[in-house]
Amino acid sequence: MSTKKDLNIAGASILMSPGDMVRTLRELKGWSQIKLAEETGISQANISAIENGRVEIGKQRAIVMAEALNVHPASIMFADYDVAA
Repeated sequence: MSTKKDLNIAGASILMSPGDMVRTLRELKGWSQIKLAEETGISQANISAIENGRVEIGKQRAIVMAEALNVHPASIMFADYDVAA
């Protein structure tokens, strides 16, 4: 049985890049990159590059992806925002 001393305390935030957040949200919807591409009009190759940090997402693409994924664009753009900062 675990005691309080054995537990790790979670931080206030999880550090994620915008690309990591796009991947997470996409996977939570059960969508492939191809499905997200169809929903957004952004190419699958571009989505892959965003998710893997090879290109910046940019404001306009964040808005389009957020609408498709049904989240606020800030959830993607500022995925690593730390409330303590």
